[in-house]
Amino acid sequence: MSRTALGMPAVRPVHGQGNLHAETPFPAAAKAEMTNAQMRANIRHATHTIRGKRASVVEELPDWQELRTAGSALKQRVMADLPALLEQFEEQFTARGGTVHWARDAAEANRIITGLVQDTGSQEVIKVKSMATAEIDLEEHLAGHGITATETDLAELIVQLGHDRSSHILVPAIHRNRHEIRDIFLQEMPETDESLTSDPRDLAEAARVHLREKFLSTPVAISGANFGVAETGTLTVVESEGNGRMCLTLPQTLITVMGIEKLVPTFEDLEVYLQLLPRSSTGERMNPYTSMWTGVTPGDGPQDVHVVLLDNGRSAVLSDPQGRSALHCIRCSACLNVCPVYEQAGGHAYGSTYPGPIGAILSPQMTGITAAENSSLPYASTLCGACYDVCPVKINIPEILVHLRDEDVRAQHAPRAEGLFRRMPRVPSEMDVMMKGASMVMSSGRRMGLAERALPLGRAAAGRDQAIRWLPGVAGGWTDERDLPAPPRESFRNWWAGRQRDQEEGR
Repeated sequence: MSRTALGMPAVRPVHGQGNLHAETPFPAAAKAEMTNAQMRANIRHATHTIRGKRASVVEELPDWQELRTAGSALKQRVMADLPALLEQFEEQFTARGGTVHWARDAAEANRIITGLVQDTGSQEVIKVKSMATAEIDLEEHLAGHGITATETDLAELIVQLGHDRSSHILVPAIHRNRHEIRDIFLQEMPETDESLTSDPRDLAEAARVHLREKFLSTPVAISGANFGVAETGTLTVVESEGNGRMCLTLPQTLITVMGIEKLVPTFEDLEVYLQLLPRSSTGERMNPYTSMWTGVTPGDGPQDVHVVLLDNGRSAVLSDPQGRSALHCIRCSACLNVCPVYEQAGGHAYGSTYPGPIGAILSPQMTGITAAENSSLPYASTLCGACYDVCPVKINIPEILVHLRDEDVRAQHAPRAEGLFRRMPRVPSEMDVMMKGASMVMSSGRRMGLAERALPLGRAAAGRDQAIRWLPGVAGGWTDERDLPAPPRESFRNWWAGRQRDQEEGR
């Protein structure tokens, strides 16, 4: 990506990336999260429900696969011509009365947004649900400068009032059930009382009462954007509740944070994504609310309109031909709803703003695979391929996971970068030695045959119950969590050779 065209470096920022770095590596975090039986039950129920709705509405479209292909092709076009499209968007947005800001990383984006809010004199803002603002940890930054941000999306409000973290791209409070939500509302919203039930209708009404005054009195709103149209400078937000429409139309000042990859070339291109996104995300044929705004319209809506174009590692992802299609993501969350790993571990285990399969490829690319906490994310997958099957823009997530695993291994075995031993390779780990030994054995039929003679020893270790319950060293990571089936009585090679002998002897 051209530095001069974008006004930002084509490298990953080392510091100030917000909520992209996990605090705990995935294996340890997942192990802890899996002890929460209620969370796992909540997520299983919600994801299976959404999965079923999605399948039903997708089956209605005879051209669904063609739509997926079109969505993928459009994203490839955007990635190939991103600098020019960004400049076109800036020109069109500015020509229509808006102001464009460029942010290299989360720290710069937060400084820009905080300054814009302070310029209005307001100490309160209302927010539309936004992955980009969560990514840069905007709410905490604003709070540090005396500015209170109120989430208006119901699920985000639940997370905010519960002093919690989002665990799903589309349904941030998916790990909570309605009884837990009632308890949060009773504790955190003073206008509610014990008569509040856990019926979804009552909970939604309580949230409306809580938010109504905020909508009418807060002069500044902050949103994300699902799409930005380069041709016209138009921004688009799609949502299901109407809270977004209120935020986008009532305040005097509107500040939008948009990742630089969210562009589409022309207004006509929205047709494809406005069919793909609702079906893949909520299992709806269309979004109940699709809001679009193009700059400033005198006397109608916000009169002070800004957009912050956020890089925060995206240009580094774009520079990797094998991994850049992660930027095609339209944040539908379909991959989370079919992932067996996410279903068991939950979204918090991933650490980053982006959980599930897409987070496992996007976060480590944005921070760099050498970021220790994120280097385990590409292994948070069985490579079953379900995510690829449902992705509306055909991101081959399993292929990118394998690519990132390769990058991780190469990074681990790179020569030391400093010190007296910088030219020496790293000391091999136990896993390195084991894999090297397996490679030597399996690359030779003779050596493999000799190794197969040890199968009886494995059966003896398994005992009568035919399961190996303990292995030493790094292999113990397997038997710590599950039993290893006993090896077969003989190898396929020996069985086949015996079968051939029997046939030759006419048996």
